[in-house]
Amino acid sequence: MIAFIRKNGFVLLLLAAFLLSDWIIGYWDPMVTSRRFYKNDFTKTLFHHQWLDHGPVFFGNSAVTGAYIEEQSKSKLIEMGLSYGKLTDLKAILEQARFQVERQLVVGIDVHTMIDSLETDPTYQWFKPWYQPYVYTYRDYFRDSGTELVKQLYKGTVEMNPSELIAYQPRWIDKELYFGQKPDDELRKKWADYDQRFGWMSQPDYKDNLNALSWIIDYCKAHQLQLRVIWMPWNRGYQLPPYMPGLREEVNRRLATAGVPILDLLSSYDPKYFHDLVHLSRQEGAPVFTKEVDAWLASLAKPSK
Repeated sequence: MIAFIRKNGFVLLLLAAFLLSDWIIGYWDPMVTSRRFYKNDFTKTLFHHQWLDHGPVFFGNSAVTGAYIEEQSKSKLIEMGLSYGKLTDLKAILEQARFQVERQLVVGIDVHTMIDSLETDPTYQWFKPWYQPYVYTYRDYFRDSGTELVKQLYKGTVEMNPSELIAYQPRWIDKELYFGQKPDDELRKKWADYDQRFGWMSQPDYKDNLNALSWIIDYCKAHQLQLRVIWMPWNRGYQLPPYMPGLREEVNRRLATAGVPILDLLSSYDPKYFHDLVHLSRQEGAPVFTKEVDAWLASLAKPSK
């Protein structure tokens, strides 16, 4: 063993230095703590709530982000809409204790929430294997921020501009909202795109998210959480994706068996309230949706006579 260490000492030293530096960077966690780096929607949720990691939650994908106006709501739910968020993401958040849901969990399901193969944001914290180096996991964002840093160092040293040494462009920290209405020709193209990518799907294509739904139901029972589910609005000016009736039937069956209240708004809203096919307009649709959700949750909270 001693001979092996002597023979490979330099390589082992480099390996130890890499592991130590990666651990230090991981402990610093610049993807969360530094504005030099891109932030995913889960981190943005924490940031906008002063890093609060517990409370009642309205979970979903970007349809929830666009539709639920937290600051106008009387329900006091933390809006946790994640770009391309799925129920498998919620399961991972709860399993890994990345957020402690308290009292009430409202889940918004739209036409994309249950699709297993839908690509999502790879920077979500629950996707990183414990053994994978931090720098490797977020290499694209280190490259982006590192390129900027090199440029600032050049300006600060070669061009003799000291103020540039600490200057940088803070990365966007807000979630995407949806204003105005897209024209019909764009919506027709988007519907055709959705139909080509997902229209052929059936139950095997959302089995992982169905399993996640069952897991979430059991989790809420075990932790005495009030689980509520909302079918998020779809622009009824366009045909529902063909897989939706079967998906809705199976989801509703599981929820009914567990006694989970459902608010079905899938085809309830006029096209004038939409920005596109799945996102409500912030000015027109979101205020209406927020009030309707508040009224529904309040009616569930009233004791039965």
